[in-house]
Amino acid sequence: MLLTFASRLSAHAFSVLLTLLALFLSSALPPKSVRAQAPFYQGKTVTIVVGFLAGDGYDIWARILAAHIGKHIPGNPNMIIQNMPGAGALIAANYVYNVAKPDGLILGATGPSLYLDQLVGKKEVQFDWAKFNWIGSTEKTPWLLYMRTDTPYKTLDDIRKASDPPKCSATGTGTSGHFIPKLLEEALGLKFRLVMEYQGGGEQDLALERGEVQCRALSIPTFYAREPFGTWRKSNLVRVLLQTGRKRDPRAADVPTIYELMNEHKTPESTRRLVTAILVSGDLGRPFIAPPAVPADRVKILRQAFMKTMNDPVFLDEVKKKKLQADPSSGEELEAIAKEAMGQPREIVERMKKILGE
Repeated sequence: MLLTFASRLSAHAFSVLLTLLALFLSSALPPKSVRAQAPFYQGKTVTIVVGFLAGDGYDIWARILAAHIGKHIPGNPNMIIQNMPGAGALIAANYVYNVAKPDGLILGATGPSLYLDQLVGKKEVQFDWAKFNWIGSTEKTPWLLYMRTDTPYKTLDDIRKASDPPKCSATGTGTSGHFIPKLLEEALGLKFRLVMEYQGGGEQDLALERGEVQCRALSIPTFYAREPFGTWRKSNLVRVLLQTGRKRDPRAADVPTIYELMNEHKTPESTRRLVTAILVSGDLGRPFIAPPAVPADRVKILRQAFMKTMNDPVFLDEVKKKKLQADPSSGEELEAIAKEAMGQPREIVERMKKILGE
């Protein structure tokens, strides 16, 4: 019909008619940018790089998060876990900062205390802690120190007076297994020998069961959430000697805090400030990070999805089944804590170098 009608028109009139028709059709459709635009994460896969072995506390949280956060990200991407253990998660942190493409498809689950390695000038550090993009944390992580019950070290005084100090395990510097014993030496006069370079918590558990080591500093949530610690407590294999929170955890109500012990030991105020500066990492808890140059809109998407997940009833039900307790912090909160941690005065940093440096 259009061709029949067109044959009755001059070439010029037909050209005008086509132009008007094109204008009408273009105005009736949404702009090309709106029609073509789909959520960035649609059809993509997000990888969470975990700096610890499978089964460690950080890994358990990462896997629970990965199972639920995708549905809260526009586009509903696939989520996978990649374990990259070593050096207390330093390897994973370096990877996320330097190697991972900053497109919002790579996240990291790393230890909260690696900033200590940067402050003391450890040459293996290849990141600027404050420049990570902070996505969120699933819980706070105050620590405790446990000891095998069949050792001579029944009390803290036994450790202080020991001619042969107990051996504590650690995966590397910048981890609680390393800095908690060092901090206790400085603040309370306790003595330890550190056995380093274990790949993760599972190896440290076996080392204690074999008698290679007698003690370890570990997060309180992990100690009360996973095996073998439940079995160890029932069989009286270990006892908890102290904890690092400002208040006693209800699950360890008879165990003194480091702050109570510093009062008893009359620890100098300058050392108390050092203790506070180091233990602030417990407020970072189980942080999830992204590379520095991820576009701001994608960081916002990930942060919002994280906090939505923290309030997801299905997610919280799985957390409860794992005997964990969600105590989340937002990415904005972590960003402020990280900047504060890196802003220590020179005298505190110099003392950190003396007690934490290798």
